[in-house]
Order: sequence, then structure tokens, then C-alpha cells
Amino acid sequence: SVKAGKMPEGEKMRQCKQEEEQQQKEEKREGLIEFYSSYQELFQFFCSNTTIHGAIRLVCSKKNKMKTAFWSVLFFLTFGLMYWQFGILYREYFSYPVNLNLNLNSDRLTFPAVTLCTLNPYRYSAIRKQLDKLDQITHQTLLDLYDYNMSLPRSDWSTLSTQRRSSRSLLHHVQRHPLRRQKRDKLVNLPENSPSVDKNDWKIGFVLCSENNDCFHQAYSSGVDAVREWYSFHYINILAQVPDAKALDESDFENFIYACRFNEATCDKANYTHFHHPLYGNCYTFNDNSSSVWTSSLPGINNGLSLVVRTEQNDFIPLLSTVTGARVMVHDQNEPAFMDDGGFNVRPGIETSISMRKEMTVRLGGSYSDCTEDGSDVPVQNLYSSRYTEQVCIRSCFQLNMVERCGCAYYFYPLPDGAEYCDYTKHTAWGYCYYKLLAEFKADVLGCFRKCRKPCKMTEYQLSAGYSRWPSAVSEDWVFYMLSQQNKYNITSKRNGVAKVNIFFEEWNYKTNGESPAFTVVTLLSQLGNQWSLWFGSSVLSVMELAELVLDFIAITFILAFRWFRSRQKLSPPGPPPNSQDNTAFQDEAPALSAPHRFTVEAVVTTLPSYNSLEPHGPSRDGEMGHE
Repeated sequence: SVKAGKMPEGEKMRQCKQEEEQQQKEEKREGLIEFYSSYQELFQFFCSNTTIHGAIRLVCSKKNKMKTAFWSVLFFLTFGLMYWQFGILYREYFSYPVNLNLNLNSDRLTFPAVTLCTLNPYRYSAIRKQLDKLDQITHQTLLDLYDYNMSLPRSDWSTLSTQRRSSRSLLHHVQRHPLRRQKRDKLVNLPENSPSVDKNDWKIGFVLCSENNDCFHQAYSSGVDAVREWYSFHYINILAQVPDAKALDESDFENFIYACRFNEATCDKANYTHFHHPLYGNCYTFNDNSSSVWTSSLPGINNGLSLVVRTEQNDFIPLLSTVTGARVMVHDQNEPAFMDDGGFNVRPGIETSISMRKEMTVRLGGSYSDCTEDGSDVPVQNLYSSRYTEQVCIRSCFQLNMVERCGCAYYFYPLPDGAEYCDYTKHTAWGYCYYKLLAEFKADVLGCFRKCRKPCKMTEYQLSAGYSRWPSAVSEDWVFYMLSQQNKYNITSKRNGVAKVNIFFEEWNYKTNGESPAFTVVTLLSQLGNQWSLWFGSSVLSVMELAELVLDFIAITFILAFRWFRSRQKLSPPGPPPNSQDNTAFQDEAPALSAPHRFTVEAVVTTLPSYNSLEPHGPSRDGEMGHE
């Protein structure tokens, strides 16, 4: 009989085949992390399973190469056009566009601050002693240039003769900066600091020289402007030398303001502050107290500020004060009044009614505009005791450059710490430096207009003025009489001696000009999604499929690179070849002294032989049978 452990050869073959198939199935079983074996397999799987429209056409028509090429060009062209649109959207987003929003508000309005100036810096009788020498030189200059004999009292000339020794420095300074009027063809070849705008053959101006006798001609198109600027230049020098210039200041409120009324109520001294300007004289600012500001509940002339001011010119400086009346400016609280920038003049004998419209501007900061919240991020020191404004920054910038370049400060602007005002006795060439610096300032060579940014929030007042004769011809007698009795001052010039100013809100509403982002992140994502759906008809998950494709591509690249590196290491020789100088006599004994070798035993498994081939043939078979 045959042993039970023996199996037929066919059965054994089938069993081995089943084991091999089972092993192959286990090898093909999907693991936790599995990557494709080639780029072709990755691309084939992506195009066959992605939700992006058109990708399947790249692999489904393999047998038609023309279709495959056509869809490949169309697919990548569409892809490029979509990203071109993406670039346009990103460029628009990073340009940070804004929308302008106009809001109309109705509320109780805060009345602005109002500054009124006399247009006369000092009473001529109080400062005549300091200006005598300058007036004498100006009289002689006008006589030489225009044959104009300026009328001065005889007593002045006697006083001038006694002050010649004390005024030699002023005379020397004026001689260094003379006022000239010559024909163009006879002018000394000096560079001009201002362009020529007049068309006649005469040129008027004054010469300014440095300490190294480097001179230029400060020219003007009008003789009146040239004389006034030249006189003001020397007038500033005199004020800088007078130690008690502040003592000449007269802040007599009742002498300038005859009547004051706001919202049908009388004003008092608690409603105004006083300061002095070197050219505009005594200035009074109403409603500048931030703790108790005026509010206007109704528009109209009866609900605003009404002032009656004195405008006589009996004691004005003749060569400095060329305008009669008063100067008024409307501005916000805690802002300095720059009368030469935003003010306008009030005519004598006229009732000036100024209606206001309030406008607020709110700008977006950060990347949307180059504005500043409070000026703390502006690289210019604020020399004014007020909040930041663009004009405050610009004037502070000029003054700081003046101190740095010229060694002294300009008299009209606040004094920086550790500096002093320009004085020709100490700074002989400050005028040359000032006018050169002023030309660079206007051309923005100093960079003040670039450094000083606009505030993000500002309040402006749009003004419109109306004029009427005041008082009327039939009422002027009793009006002037009442004003004279009330203020204990005899108004002799009548109509030219007084003026009336009314300042009020024209309407209750005020506008707010705001900004809002025109292209936000939400808008950007919406536009990108629209473009993606237009060109490929896909969703956010399709974008994730693309991201997965990129990550798989990178992973396969690393895997293939690692395999290539491993194969290079296996092909490299295990050690260096034996050297000719090595002693080979003991090579057989060396392994015995070293660590034992590691052998690799390979088991060769072959197919089991057929059991029938092991059976004995002939007599041996019979013997075995008989033995059993």
C-alpha cells in the first residue's frame, strides 16, 4: 500500500500555485500609505478620477493621438487663461482700492473756533523808536529809486540824527542787502532766486550775500511787493534784537472788539484766548476752549457768532500794514490759526456774513492710504502745542531745517529747544540762507511735503461770504454814536472805522466723506471661485485634488531619488583594490585573527520530485514486496 503522506504530483503543483497566488494577493493589498510607482501611473490615475472638466480627455483617447494632442493644448491653454485672470484679480486686490462713502448727518453741531486779527502788529507810536533808522533808510531808498518823497514828521528826523551811532549795525546790514531797481541790460550778472514774471524792462529786488560773498538777486515782479518784503526782512531783524518785544504787545480786547454775541447771548472774556502775530498783530480766538465749546442747535445768522470790530488805521505802521480792516479765520479746536494760509480779510464799513458747511473726512489707514492717525509715526518733531495737522508738520519741518542749515530759527515759527531766533548781529548771512532754503522748500527739495502726511481724520469748513453796507446811510449816525458811548472812544472816521462779521452754519446737516475697502478678501475669494468655475466647472474639492497631485508628485520624486541612490551604493565596490605593496603571504592567516566572517546561506527550493521515480525497478521491487 502507498503511505498516507504521499500526494500525487499534480496535487502538489496546484497547492504551490495557490500559495503563490495568495502571496501575490497579500503583496497587492493596499497599505496605510501607498505611492505610485511612476509618473505615468500618477498622471493616469489623476486624469481618470479627478472632478476637473476636460482632464479625462487626456487619457481616454490614447488610440487617437490627434484628439489627445488637441485636448492637451486646449486643457493647458484654458489653465493658462484662468491663471492670467487670477493675476489680474490679485493685482487689483493688492492695489487696495477704496470706495468713497458720502453720509449726510443731522445733529447738534459743534461750533468751530474763530480767530480775528487786527492786521497791525504794533502801534506805530509804541515801536517808532526801534523803526526810526529803518524808516529813514526806506525813505531814502524810495526817493532814489522812484523819486518818491515819503512824508515823515520833522520830529522823527531829529530823533534819527541822535541815534546814528546806535544804528550803525543796522545801516551796515542794509548796505549789505540793498534794494535795487535797474534795467535788465544793466543788471549785475547775479543769479536770481525767483523766476521773472514781469514784462517790463525794469527789475526790482534786493541782493543777499553769504559770508563768503556768494550773492544772488531776490527779484519781484511788483515794486510794492519788493519794498514790503525788503522792509519785512529788516523788520524781523529788529524784532529779534528787542528783548522786550512782548511788552509792546497790546491785548486790549475792548479796544478792538466793540460787540460780541453768540446764539443771542453776550460773549465774555472766558470765551476767547489771545496771541500775537508778528505781521497780523493781536489775534483773538473764540471758542478755543476744549472743555466748554459752543454748540449750535439751529442754523441761521441769529444762531451764530456776531462781532463788531474796530478797523481804524490811525496808528498803523505805514510800510508794513498795507491792508485795512481785519483778518478772520475759521478752524477746528486745538488747531493753530495759520492766518496767511486759511484766513481772509474783512472790509471796513461792510457787514460780512460768512455761512459755513461742515465736512468731515475719514480715510482708511494702513495699506489703503498714506495717512497718519496722530502724527506719532511722522519723522518730524511737532513744534506747536497743538494736535497734528499737515500744516503744523510742514512748518515744523521748515523750522527744523532752518536751525540745522542756518544756525538760527525763523522769527515767525516756534522756537525749537536749544535754538535762538535769527539776528543779523549774530548771524550776518541768515537772510541769504533763509531765502535759499525757502526756494528749496517750495521745490520740495527738503522733502517736507513727502514726510508730512495727511491725517486720517480731519474736519473742514466750506465757507461762503456775503457783503452788505453797514450801517446804512440813514442809521449810521445813531449807530456810531452808540458805539462811541459804549466803548468810550470817539469814532471819527465813521464808516472806515468799524466792521461787522457774522459767522453761522448754513444748514443743520453736515457731510462725512468716508472710505471703505472696495476689494476685500471675501470679494477676492468669490472672484477666484467664479473664474475657477467658469474655466473648469469645479469646486474647492477640485483645488484639493490639484494640491494632492502636487504632493504626490513631490513624494514620488523623493522615492525615485532614494531608490536611485540606493542602487548606486549597491553597485559601488566594497573596498579599495589591494595595493602592490601589500604583503600577501599572510592573507590566509589574517581572517583567523580577525572577527569571524558573516556568511549568507541561500536555500534553493526546487520542486519536489515525483514519488513514482523513487520506487525500485525489477527485482528490487519484488524483494521489497516479499519482505513485507
